[in-house]
Amino acid sequence: MNRDPSKQPDLIMILKKINENLERINEKLDKIMEMQGNSVRRLTSTVSMEDLKVLDAMTLLSLPDHLRKTAVVVCRLRRATADEVSNETKRARAVESSYLNQLVVMGHMKRERKGRDVYFYVE
Repeated sequence: MNRDPSKQPDLIMILKKINENLERINEKLDKIMEMQGNSVRRLTSTVSMEDLKVLDAMTLLSLPDHLRKTAVVVCRLRRATADEVSNETKRARAVESSYLNQLVVMGHMKRERKGRDVYFYVE
């Protein structure tokens, strides 16, 4: 196979660009990993290790932020109504009720009715 020597500078330039792109990707991945580490540290600072046994950290991290906040409150309270959760999160009771029901449907929580009150908890 004969290779055209005039094409080699183009190949070298392409390889340099690929290398630069890979370095940028590595930097971004490092930042993402650092942010995940910060999320875990922030999560463990707001929730005791005993609470994490109820709902493990990886499950909490896999949840969207709005559901994670709700789940953390229920883990801390052990058992709570939508009113109690909304008092902690400072969000509307209807919003918390919706988030709690989403967590039940996803299988992360259980729901139990006692009289007029509905309690949410993690098994």
